[in-house]
Amino acid sequence: MSITVTTWSLEQTSPDDLRPAAAPPGDVRIVRAEVPSPEFARFLYTAVGGDVRWTDRLGLTYAQWREIVERPGAEIWVAYDRGTPAGYVELDPQEDGVVEIVYFGLIPAFRGRGIGGHLLSYGTARAWDLADRWPGRAPTKRVWLHTCSLDGEHAMGNYRRRGFTLFGTEVSEEPESAAPGPWPGAGAR
Repeated sequence: MSITVTTWSLEQTSPDDLRPAAAPPGDVRIVRAEVPSPEFARFLYTAVGGDVRWTDRLGLTYAQWREIVERPGAEIWVAYDRGTPAGYVELDPQEDGVVEIVYFGLIPAFRGRGIGGHLLSYGTARAWDLADRWPGRAPTKRVWLHTCSLDGEHAMGNYRRRGFTLFGTEVSEEPESAAPGPWPGAGAR
């Protein structure tokens, strides 16, 4: 059995496109995970994407995860609410000053509290100033991402409010699968 999935690609072509969200109340901090850790990256991926069918990286080996997190210029920025990981943004530097926001999202318990807009704003700003932290990289000229009809109901609105504009839409048929949950054998709540 299959389901129809719509994938939208969005971009910013200038740092002036970014429309930041207000910081949420409370003790929310965003910190770069500077030590490459495949274990931590996989934890974030499964904790955030487990209920929205993120499955493309579930079969990766430890070596493949290590390759992702150790790529020069690759960055993971983590939002913490009172010391607990709440979500993350993963940045992937590409050719010609392009940076992709490969993954972005919140762990389900932290959604709906204003953290997502703030985290996306912060992560997008870090995509724009990525070259400042990585000598020899070309300045960022474009930041892009994709979202799909399986993502959270507020994802597209958040991207649009942050100043991303649509540049592509694809519709495909994908095999229907249950949300894998945050670890093997665990379903969504």
